[in-house]
Amino acid sequence: MALTFHNADHGFRCPKRRAIRAWVHTLTTQYGKEPGALSVVFCSDNYLLQMNKEHLSHDYFTDIITFDYSDGDQISGDLFLSIDRIRDNAKTHNALFFNELIRVIAHGHLHLLGYKDKLKSDQTEMRLQEERWIAAFEPYDA
Repeated sequence: MALTFHNADHGFRCPKRRAIRAWVHTLTTQYGKEPGALSVVFCSDNYLLQMNKEHLSHDYFTDIITFDYSDGDQISGDLFLSIDRIRDNAKTHNALFFNELIRVIAHGHLHLLGYKDKLKSDQTEMRLQEERWIAAFEPYDA
């Protein structure tokens, strides 16, 4: 798997990148999928808001937008994450910033694996899967 980290308009440097790569690879294969090319792009609220307007016709802030380029069982895509929104969400939910960061990465990757979150039942399943992914990262947590 080629999991790469980039910055759009934000100077954020992702901690524990090697551990995140291993975590995403392991969990992808646990779903019976083949890891492909995945990019995580860090940006600001305003950058992601503009993308949300242009690509999804949504006029609101979000913590992530996922672009799926998967082909069959090979999982590939771009995850655009708002560092501003992740920080705010961590404060709101009284969570560690890093745990919120990996929750959002998990959320985007779960979309690539086929999980949805529009219906209440889908949101419940998505949250369960996010919690499973976060728990799987615990050995790396500091």
